[in-house]
Amino acid sequence: MRGEGQEMAVVGVVGLGNMGRGMAISLTRAGHDVLGTDTSDAARAALAAAGVAVFDGLAPLCTRADLLILSLPTAEIVEAVVTGKDGIIAHARPGLRVVDTSTSNPETTRRLAAALAARGMAMIDAPVSGGPKGAITATMTMVVGGADDDVAAVEPVLSDMSAKRVHVGSVGAGHVCKIINNLLCAAHLLTAAEAMRIARDADVDPARLLEGLNAGSGRSGVTQVNLPSWVLNGAFDSGFTMALMRKDVRLAAQLIAKLALDLPIARETARVWSDSAASIGDGEDFNRIVELQLGRM
Repeated sequence: MRGEGQEMAVVGVVGLGNMGRGMAISLTRAGHDVLGTDTSDAARAALAAAGVAVFDGLAPLCTRADLLILSLPTAEIVEAVVTGKDGIIAHARPGLRVVDTSTSNPETTRRLAAALAARGMAMIDAPVSGGPKGAITATMTMVVGGADDDVAAVEPVLSDMSAKRVHVGSVGAGHVCKIINNLLCAAHLLTAAEAMRIARDADVDPARLLEGLNAGSGRSGVTQVNLPSWVLNGAFDSGFTMALMRKDVRLAAQLIAKLALDLPIARETARVWSDSAASIGDGEDFNRIVELQLGRM
C-alpha cells in the first residue's frame, strides 16, 4: 500500500494495444500521471479519447517519466524500443526503470538489462496474465524478474495495475516463467479439446463434462476459464490471437532447445501449434485451436 501523502509516479506506457491501453487506463484511474505512445495513430487516438496524454514518440516519455511500462508484441520490437536510435537508451536519464510486461525472450531481456545498467538504468520483466479485461480492471497477475531493490521500487505502480505479483528471481526469470505458463496453456488447450471430442463422441454433454472435470483433479485454467468463457459459448473473443500464442510457443521451443532438453510433449505441442497455421489464421482467437479436434464452432 502507498503511504498517505506519497507522491504518485509519472508513468510512461509504450505500446497501446489491447493490454497497454488497459494498463494505462488502470494507472490513470489510480491517480498516476500517465503518458502513452504507440506507432499506431489509431491506438494513440483511442487512449487520448480515454483522457490520457499521448505522444507520437519516445523522447517525451523518457524525459518526463519516473518509469516506463512496455507492452509490446515481440522481443525484437522490445529491443528496438530500448536500443534503437530513437529509443530509450538514446533519450532517457539515469535512474529510469523499465518494466517489460511483454512475453519475451529471456536472453534478450538479460542483454537489454545489461545495456540499460551500463547507462544507469534498470530493467524489470513483469509479463502478465489476465487478458485485456484484466488490464483494464487491474486484476492481472504478474510474474516478476529483477533485482530486489528495483522490484521494491516499482511495486507501488505494479500494485495499481495488477491483483497479484510473484517475484520469481533475477531479471529474465519472469519471462522464463511466463513462457512456461503459456506453453502449459497451449498444451492444455490441445488435451482439453481431445477430452471434449471423447465426450462428444460418447454422447456426453461438453458442459456437463466440464462440470465434472472442474470438480476433480483433471481441471486446469483452460477447463475453468477458457472453455466456458470463450469456447462453449462460441464467443472466441479473449483478445489474444493465434499469432501471439504461436509466438509464445516458439519462444518455449527455443528455450528448450537452448537448454538441450528432450521434452516430447512440449515438442508435439509446438508442432501442432505451428502446423495449425494452415487452417487457423493468425488473427483468430487463440482458443480456436480446439477446432482441430472439434471443427468450426
